[in-house]
Amino acid sequence: MTAPGRARQERIYREGVSGARPRVPTGPDELERRARRAMSRRADAYVTGGAGAETTMRANRAAFARREIVPRVLRDVGERDLTVELFGRTLPAPLLLAPIGALDLVRRGADLAVARGAAAAGVPMVISNQAGTPMEDIAAVGGPTWFQLYWSTSDELVDSFLRRAEASGCEAVVVTLDTTMLGWRPRDLDLGHLPFARGIGIAQYTSDPVFRGLVEQTLAAPSAGAPPKVTPQAVRTLLEITRNAPGRFRDNLRSPVPRAAVETFLRVYSRPRLSWEDLATLRSRTRLPILLKGVLHPDDARRAADAGVDGVVVSNHGGRQIDHAVASLDALPGVVDAVGDALPVLLDSGVRTGADVATAVRLGARAVLLGRPFVHGLALDGARGVAQVLQNVVAELDLVCGLAGATTPAGIELRERP
Repeated sequence: MTAPGRARQERIYREGVSGARPRVPTGPDELERRARRAMSRRADAYVTGGAGAETTMRANRAAFARREIVPRVLRDVGERDLTVELFGRTLPAPLLLAPIGALDLVRRGADLAVARGAAAAGVPMVISNQAGTPMEDIAAVGGPTWFQLYWSTSDELVDSFLRRAEASGCEAVVVTLDTTMLGWRPRDLDLGHLPFARGIGIAQYTSDPVFRGLVEQTLAAPSAGAPPKVTPQAVRTLLEITRNAPGRFRDNLRSPVPRAAVETFLRVYSRPRLSWEDLATLRSRTRLPILLKGVLHPDDARRAADAGVDGVVVSNHGGRQIDHAVASLDALPGVVDAVGDALPVLLDSGVRTGADVATAVRLGARAVLLGRPFVHGLALDGARGVAQVLQNVVAELDLVCGLAGATTPAGIELRERP
């Protein structure tokens, strides 16, 4: 079988003979530039922006830039192996799609398009807790899926999400720990734009029977707080909430439920008091492998291993939560050393290329979660764009291994720039 790097190159160059060029750019900078032009201002702010002055985002990229691959020559690299085993499944490459919410900002029906693109590339998708499509419909596309869990203030709702993830065939649950409250995101703040307040990215909730019960409680309770000022924009927001709610637009327009659903979501979404004591209950609540996402300190990694979780994801949320946070790649070696062979360590944040994937795996990551680049592919060409981005990253990973004189990503030689 032709290796993925050579196969991808040959296809692109062969099509180029007839004048065709890739619809989705193969380099990360041009991919981002064109995708940002294709997105609305609000979508661009949400996808591109980070916390504060965005130093954490820059630190994530700088951490990769400091690591240099040292190629070795005259080694037999004719057969390369990118596969990795995770929780009983062999993946074609050490790559998954990170959970990213509110993607309907980028393209209507985005989560189904992402699922189709991931399935076409053979890459697992971590379904976002903040998706615009219920997890059952996303999982039904057919590719391997995991589920991301944001721990709500309602334990009943948490349990309902876990039951649904199991019934949908998800193969793991990723508990995101670094978003118990939203970070300070100036690009969104300057637009006064929170997608969830407009009914975008709350489909896991509106499709859930426990959440619908919470909405009924909201409707029955006396209204709290001053009503929003009636302005043309307020009317447009109301129409947007109505349009994003499940069901027929005309019915939603006459119903108080869509607005109550948004209000309920904003009330129950985050749980700042989440603690290790809460986590201790999770093992008895699901049979799925449990990974903790947002681990950056070795002591937290050790405690996670002692708590019996099945994996950790080293992540600073793509630089979207805390400004001046440690870069995920810089935190990775300490976390890997802390847990040893007790559980797999994955990496998220700052990954753009196949060379980045190789670098992270060499530093001890079992696999890597790709974020913004697949959203850029989505913006440019839907499901095909997602698949092409994934194919390009895997192709480059394969070629980097071979050119570096390694048959696996873990076999490359690295040094840190002086």
